[in-house]
Amino acid sequence: MIAEIAALAGDPARANILTALLDGRAMTATELAYAARVTPQTTSAHLGKLTEAGLITATPQGRHRYFRLASPKVAQMLESIVAVAGDNRPRFRPMSRQAAELRDARMCYDHVAGLLGVRIADAMVKRGYLMLEDDGGRITDAGARYMRELGIDIRVAGKGRRHLCRACLDWTERRPHIGGAIGAALAERWLALGWIKRAKDSRAVSVTPEGERGFGESLGMSFTDDEKAVA
Repeated sequence: MIAEIAALAGDPARANILTALLDGRAMTATELAYAARVTPQTTSAHLGKLTEAGLITATPQGRHRYFRLASPKVAQMLESIVAVAGDNRPRFRPMSRQAAELRDARMCYDHVAGLLGVRIADAMVKRGYLMLEDDGGRITDAGARYMRELGIDIRVAGKGRRHLCRACLDWTERRPHIGGAIGAALAERWLALGWIKRAKDSRAVSVTPEGERGFGESLGMSFTDDEKAVA
């Protein structure tokens, strides 16, 4: 089974497809063909194999089928592979602009990762809103109040089989950001409030002027120019 999954993820075109889906958004076959840099016919064959293996799912909507990663576990697997690949990157090779943007702030499936994600986790721990230990995590009473004030219902976020809160080791920072259902709920809320915004063709995110104020007032955070959204 390990060999089968590794072979599927190891193909360059399929790796590009899986990486394109790592920000949690659903994409059409046409969009994924562009990301994979192969023809639509070849993409269709790759999508069939990935779906059959349970790595992605397809949802029909109108004239299109939308594909997304099958679960957070698949995203965690891909992030781990990226972490190993990053360890083996030649030290003399400069980091590309896109890689630097992903290091600063990105979506890790459905929660915020990169330096921004780690800084948010540090701020929430410092304020006593949550505790992160190894692969686990716990929301405190103060954290529950913070979530309510932000407009998040923890009872709704905690439904399902997913961990409520977990420490997700960040592959660029080597320190934890917030994963699990709480991490997803926070990211969704910050996007809805306009505190962070996604890049158009990347997993990268950046902090907006509204986010500067919001994170500053609620978590005591300040931001460098690299972390702010470009107008």
